[in-house]
This record gives sequence, C-alpha cells and structure tokens, in this order.
Amino acid sequence: MARIPLNDEWTYRHPTGPFAGIAGGPETLGTVRLPHDALRDEVRSPDVPARGASAYHPAGAYTYERTLDVPAEWDGRTVQLEVQGAFRRAQVFLNNELAGIRADGYARFFVDLTPYLAYGTANALRIEVRSGEDSRWYSGAGLHRPVLLHVDQPVRIVTDGIAVVTERVEQDQAVVSVATSVVNDTRTTRTVRVKTTVTDASGAQVEGDSTPLTLAPGETSLVRQHLYIADPALWGPDSPTLYTASVALDDEPPVVTTFGIRTLTVDPRKGLRINGEEVLLRGACIHHDNGPLGAAGIGRAEERRIELLKEAGFNAIRAAHNPVSPAMLDACDRVGMLVMDEAFDMWTRFKTPYDYAADFPVWWEADIEALVMKDRNHPSVIMYSIGNEIVETGTPHGARWARRLAEKVRSIDPTRPVTNGVNALLAVIDEMPQIIEALGGLNALMADESAFAKVSSTENATVRIEESSSVLDVLGLNYAESRYAADRELFPHRVLVGSETFGGEIGRLWPMVKDSPNVIGDFTWTGWDYLGEVGIGSTMYAGDDKASGQLEREFPYLTAWCGDIDITGHRRPLSYYREIVFGLRTEPYIAVLRPEFRGREIVNPSMWAWSDSVSSWTWHGYEGKPVTVEVYADADEVALVLNGAEVARGPVGETKPMLAVLETTYQPGSLVAVAFRGGAEVGRTTLATATAPRLTASVDRAELSDSDDELAYVAIELRDAAGVLACDASATVTVTVEGAAVLAGMCSANPCTEERFDASTWTTFDGRALAVLRPADTGSAKVTVTADGHEDVVLDLTVASVG
Repeated sequence: MARIPLNDEWTYRHPTGPFAGIAGGPETLGTVRLPHDALRDEVRSPDVPARGASAYHPAGAYTYERTLDVPAEWDGRTVQLEVQGAFRRAQVFLNNELAGIRADGYARFFVDLTPYLAYGTANALRIEVRSGEDSRWYSGAGLHRPVLLHVDQPVRIVTDGIAVVTERVEQDQAVVSVATSVVNDTRTTRTVRVKTTVTDASGAQVEGDSTPLTLAPGETSLVRQHLYIADPALWGPDSPTLYTASVALDDEPPVVTTFGIRTLTVDPRKGLRINGEEVLLRGACIHHDNGPLGAAGIGRAEERRIELLKEAGFNAIRAAHNPVSPAMLDACDRVGMLVMDEAFDMWTRFKTPYDYAADFPVWWEADIEALVMKDRNHPSVIMYSIGNEIVETGTPHGARWARRLAEKVRSIDPTRPVTNGVNALLAVIDEMPQIIEALGGLNALMADESAFAKVSSTENATVRIEESSSVLDVLGLNYAESRYAADRELFPHRVLVGSETFGGEIGRLWPMVKDSPNVIGDFTWTGWDYLGEVGIGSTMYAGDDKASGQLEREFPYLTAWCGDIDITGHRRPLSYYREIVFGLRTEPYIAVLRPEFRGREIVNPSMWAWSDSVSSWTWHGYEGKPVTVEVYADADEVALVLNGAEVARGPVGETKPMLAVLETTYQPGSLVAVAFRGGAEVGRTTLATATAPRLTASVDRAELSDSDDELAYVAIELRDAAGVLACDASATVTVTVEGAAVLAGMCSANPCTEERFDASTWTTFDGRALAVLRPADTGSAKVTVTADGHEDVVLDLTVASVG
C-alpha cells in the first residue's frame, strides 16, 4: 500500500463557468502548499452578510487544481484520494469528471479515482469548495487539511480498516485485539496471509501474529487477532506511551497505526477512570482555526496548540464544534491530551442561513462513520460528542435523532462513551415567555448573572431534555452547573460533564466539580482565542461602538477575545487564575487593569470576559495615578509591596474565589505580591518596570524539514536589557524571509485590527507580535526583523530534506 502526500503544487482561483475560456481563462490566485485557507486573505469589510460571526470575512468560492501523474503500472490497482478537510460542499473532479462530493467541511473522506484515471500520462485533478453564512464562527474556505493519495493492490486492507482495542489489562500483560478488514476486488478467489507486528516506543518488537485469509471475488472479510503484550506501558495523560501496529498482506508494504494501551470507564459514583485511576477533566473548548494561518490545519500548528494548552494546565480539549484534524489527534496522543471529539453544531434546525442543517439528513451517517473511524485507534480520544447546543434535544423527534446518532457511534466503537453538549435553555426556547414570567420578569432575569443556570434547572428543562439525555453515556451541560446537584438526586444513574462553561467562573465551578462524583470535568469557553464571534469576551466601555442588537462587536474586531490563550499562543491573566484554581500553581499572580480605562463605565459586561488586565508594571505616563491591581492566590490575604514598602493589603475571595482586588498608586520599580494563609506567607511574585525597550526575536525551532506539516514560530517582543517585557511599548515591525522558507502568516494578539495575516508588517500589541515561517525548499533561510528606532534582529534557520 502506498500513501502519497499530495500537498504541493496546487494552484487556486475563483471558480468559473464552462465559457470562461472564451475570455481567456481564469486568473490564478497563486500556487500553494496544503493545508491552505483561501478565505484568510480576502478583504474584510463591515458590510459582509455574516458580519462579526465570520470576523467580517466575505463568502468565498475557490477552485484548487494540480496535475496528477499516473504511471502505467498503476493499471489494475485501486487509487483513492483522501481529503482530510475541505471547507465546504467539496466537489472532486478528475479529468473533468465528477468523482466525489462531501457536504461537511470538516469530515475526512475518500474518493475512488480509479474509474476516471488515464494511465501513463498526466491527469487533471480539481477540487471545488465554497463557504458563506454557513457557520457561527470563522470557518475559512479551501483545502484546510492535508490531501493524500492511496494506491493499493486489488486485494487490500480496507481504508481505516484496522481497529486496535485494549480488551483487558492484567498484572503482567495486556490483551489487545487487532481487527483487520480486507477486500478482494479481483474476479478470482484469493488467499493471503495477514501479518501483524507490534513494536514499542523504542522500536522493539513485542508481539505479532500471522493469519491466513481466503476471500471470494468481491468479498470483504475481517481477521481478528488477539495479542498478549507482556508488562505493558500504559497510555495516560501523564504518561502517553505509544505502541505501533504494522499490518501487511503477504509481502506488501504494511499499513501502520499507532495506539495506546489503556482502559476507560465512567459511572456516576466513581467518575471517569483511566487505567483505574480517577481523572477530572480540566478542559478547554477550542475552535479549529490557527490564528494567523486562518483555518489551515498544518501539523506543527496543531501540535503547538496542544503543547501550550498542556503547559497551561489543561488535560483535555473539546472540539468545538466539529471533528478535529488527524494531525491534532496525533499530537494529543504524543503529548497526553484527552479529547472529546464533536460531530456537529446543528442537526435539522438551521443556526445560520446556509449551514449543514440542510445536509444533515443526507450525510449524518457517513459523517459519524468518518469521525469514529478516524478516531478509534487514538488513545487520546475518550468521548464522542454527537452535537452542540442542538435545539431539537427538547423535542420527542429530536430525542429520536439523538438515539440514532448515539447508537450509530456505538455500532462502530462501543469502547468510548457518547455525549452531547446540551444547552437546556435552547431546549425550552419556545416556552421562554412563561419561564421568564415565573422567574420574575425579563429585567430581573437579564440582570442576573446566573440566568443561564436558572433557566437550565427549571422543571420545564428537566422534562424536555430527559429522553434525549437518556440515550447518552455522559450528559454534557452547557452553562448549566445548576443541574449538577439536582441531577444527582433526580437521575442517580446520570453522568455529567460541564461541556461548556464561562471561563471567569472557574473559581466557583471547579469546587463543584470536585465535590460532585457524578461530574467528570469542566470545559471552559474557550481555551484558545479564535477568529469570528468577534469581541464576545471583550470589555465594552461607555462610548464604544457596537453593532446594534448583536452579541459580536463592531468592525474591525477580529477575534472573540475570550480565550485563556491568545492567538499568538501567549497566556492571558485568566489562564494563570485557572492554573491556581486547579491547584497546579502555588505562586500568586499579578495582573493590572489597564489604567487608560480607569473611571470609564463598563457597559453590557460579557459573561465570556475576564477583566481588562495585563500582567505588567510598566505604565509610562501614569506615575502618581491610581491603579487597580488583581492578585490571584490560593490564600486568604495578600499584600502589595512597592519598592520595599507595603502599599496595600486585602482579603482574597470577596469578588471571586482566589482573587484579591487592591488599589494603589503607580510608581515605577518593583511590585511584589505576598500571599498569606492563617498569617503565614505561602508565596510571592514580582513584577518589575521595564526600562528602555529593545526589539527582540526568537524562534521556537531553527532546524526544519521541507515537509508540508512543518512550521517555525518567531516571537517578536519589546524587552529591556533585563528581559522585562515592555507591555506599554509599541513598534511597527517588519519581517523579511530569504532562502528556503516563506512567511506563512503574521499577527499580534490585538482583537480589533484591520491588519492582514498575509502582511509582513504588524504593530505590536502589549509589546508582542508573532511571525510564522513555513519551509519552501531545502537549504538555509534568513529571517530579518526590523522596526524604526531599533536594531535589526537576524535569525538563521536550516531546512533539511524529508527523511
């Protein structure tokens, strides 16, 4: 079996009709390397139909084309195209013949090219995609995940045809089954030998088996082999040990899959257990975009996000609200990040004018199969979610759909629990007038921060979601922590997870999770900032503009600004607060409210927002003026010491758990926060004022391979000679790249900007910017970072050939 990456030398353009040749043919927009997001570089505008949901990007339709050389010796073989993600409504043409289609923009799918091939010559491959008003967030458009070619013998292992399952783990061994599906596409009966070899992380063979298999013409059959691995190293979030299974037919090249040996159980009394040990999910909801790369799911970008989320204290991600890429699952397997992979954001009811709801009745079964077949050998995947905030969950026929979806998942993979992210408020949306009246009226409800939770815990909601919830192994609750205790009494067999929660409420929510055996974790909205749904987590001050009646902010807002981590990968203050709440950090943390907004009224505060604060004690121009300081600490009291003198002291927990808010006057120097418990010091941390800032740049990896999944990230910062970040400094920075790499994208964390990701010049935000490099050849590359008034910074990279 040959598996050939097909990511280079694609051209893309806007689609044209059949008569375009009369006018001279279509204009090519460029030659690109996949994964690629064509929509990223379109002009943003305040009057696009999707408005802030799409980050003010327009609708887009694109044609991707490349030549496919087909050797004569492929005649008689099966040739399939694997598309890991094409947004959206993809059509695949070979030699101008329609070979396959797919509606979902996130589904991994396969197209049989064999009937349309011309052997011994170049073939024309074309993929059409389109998007617009079909998502509640920035979707991107294009071939945003890799494309591969599979060339197989007529008797072959079926695509995704290997399933590895840990049957049981004993004291001295693990029993693992390897089920391999094989098809015979010839016209004669064939007998082949299925050879399976298992190797450990060092590459040493630890088990294997060989089984003969006879297949009649056109028959697909399954070989099940039970393997016994002595003294196995178990896979878990803290010890992500992987094994490799290589399965070959006779002497053909093997199909290789990695897997982990682990057990997984869940129940309302003992919670979630991995390998018999209880695990509470410290979860992050994440969208699929990669910031300055748009929707392009390049392997290193996916891996870097998982690494940084893990470093920030998360041990689980929830795919919001679509299946994650194979590259991200591979990264989660390696790093030890647990995954709740999610299938759909809607079923039969539209959320946007042209979304998947029209396709769902036709495609749901194929898309569920694609999700589960992609995921089932990944030990990081611990749960399948069949949807997010599905309106139909509160209706009898919606419950029927839930049952069909859940049972479809189980028919393919019975080893993992099934969940659904239920927003009980949506389930009772048609009863809201009566509910509002019962809860004291609209004004009282709108002024209540717990409005979501109150509506979700009404008897109306309890009755409405009971049947659709009963089909699940774990009920996901979006913004409905009020059900945690109640459901333990009402539904003692129900397991819950906070599938979506307000980030700033983690100090209140996490103790509820720890104290509730029936609740297995919390997933914050969101772990990583994302494009679209612009400004839902921003702080709006009196006098700010806002699109009337909309949740999103006005143009040119770009990101949601509600993530623990911003789009550059930098942790925001909420991330450190969460780490302290999780019990993973003992050192207190200091954040300062931006003094330029002091005294301005906050209007329409968002439940997705944290305070408008920065971890900085550099505020030139505000000397002698009052500032508000937040200290996050697992303590009962904190003191602020400025330049050796105590200037403020106060209790922890008056406004939020593990948070103290103190007032002082800004003076440059050293600000120390000292945390006390019972009068004894339990930790301290220091912020220093930056002196004259200098332009600095560093790269996360200086040696790359010329691969389509490789990237290098350049952190551009304004720091003084002691390395202190000058958050209040600003510079317009330009990046030039020469040699064997190209600038793939550039950005800052600024949530409101008209700057473009394909530009080579950006203005720093809070003293920082980011450039992303992609290999384009082998050899050396030179990166030069410049800004007026600063010395240039030059970085050298090396790009080696693959393998």
